[in-house]
Amino acid sequence: MIDPEWQDARRLLLVRLDNLGDVLVTTPAFRAVRHSLPEVRLTLLCSPVGAQVGRLNRDIDEVMEYEAPWMDPWSQLAQDPSREQALIRHIAAGRFDGAIIFTSFRQSSLPAAYMCYLAGIPHRAAASVDGSGSLLTTRIKHQSDSSGSFPHEVQRSLDLVGALGMTTDDLSLELHVSPEVQAYADDLVASVRAQEAPVVVVHPGCSMPARTYAWEGYADICRGLVRNLGARVLLTGSAAERDLVARVQDRSGLSEDKARSLAGDLSIELLAGIIGASDLIVTNNTGPAHIAAAVGTPVLTLFALTNPPDQWAPWQVPYRQLFHDVPCRTCYSRICPFSHECLALVSPNQVVEAAASLLSALGQGVTVTRRADDSVAGSSEISAGPAYSFQSRDTHVSATAYQPRGARA
Repeated sequence: MIDPEWQDARRLLLVRLDNLGDVLVTTPAFRAVRHSLPEVRLTLLCSPVGAQVGRLNRDIDEVMEYEAPWMDPWSQLAQDPSREQALIRHIAAGRFDGAIIFTSFRQSSLPAAYMCYLAGIPHRAAASVDGSGSLLTTRIKHQSDSSGSFPHEVQRSLDLVGALGMTTDDLSLELHVSPEVQAYADDLVASVRAQEAPVVVVHPGCSMPARTYAWEGYADICRGLVRNLGARVLLTGSAAERDLVARVQDRSGLSEDKARSLAGDLSIELLAGIIGASDLIVTNNTGPAHIAAAVGTPVLTLFALTNPPDQWAPWQVPYRQLFHDVPCRTCYSRICPFSHECLALVSPNQVVEAAASLLSALGQGVTVTRRADDSVAGSSEISAGPAYSFQSRDTHVSATAYQPRGARA
């Protein structure tokens, strides 16, 4: 049953102020609000990067962009309180009946709650372990915030709206690609596919250095995917990552027909369409991994242990997470203060072998070709074994079988 304070709402503000992937994993909760209050007008307040997927969400009526200073990890925003004062006036003009503020573990909901309070929003719901006073009219305390266990981020946001009586049976991520854009993406992927060989998207960039696998390793991964699995590679990245992708492509030594760069050339919608038309994505713990989950493409994540792997696993798609276990895991660092062992000790050869295993498990019929000059960074031979067979002494592989969309993971 919907909380009586919320059941008559006509305008709600949904707040998610961090990154693209964070907005994506919150979309099942947005849907729960929409399904529970079908007549409500939903406005999403999010960062400019989050707005890129917010505008591809059919449950959202309006997207409002805002760069929050408490979500500014590199302290790049100007010290300008007029920005927040203008936002408060803009929110107040929306005459919202309530605000639901979504955050991840270790983020505080209180700055956003205070802004909603100043904007005159009467009902404000969020999770908080801090004393919130009267800033929140509905406050929940996630068990993980005190126990140290970590439910998936999708479940965390569903728990918040569930506390208001808002639920849904459709737990898939929401990212709508128009038929026209998907048709264009399908043609592009088909143009690089070589007979029955898999097409693999490789996305080497990430906003946080501590979560980024070495670009030299990505070059070796691309070479191994092509030479050992017969794959064709599409390299993706933002306009700011063009140089990074160019370095990866150059070091790989692969021709354009085998490893093509699309860096800086794609909208988020077209990127989603291309990932959806491809067989696999290899990337860091970053937004495109969640885009892949939204469009149903298997994911191989080079997962730095800055965050708990279970909390950020690709949702409801087949996946592998590769990492080397370290005593400093769950550090939440932006820049690794050590030697980045949780990623550096995962070899390109292990990544290619895990890709082969995942593709084989999905019935791709991967044939591994071995030649004397095709070793990856001097590593041992690669073989495509049966489903979920890949293990090594030190590198950990977290895996899940496919779960149909709409099924709880």
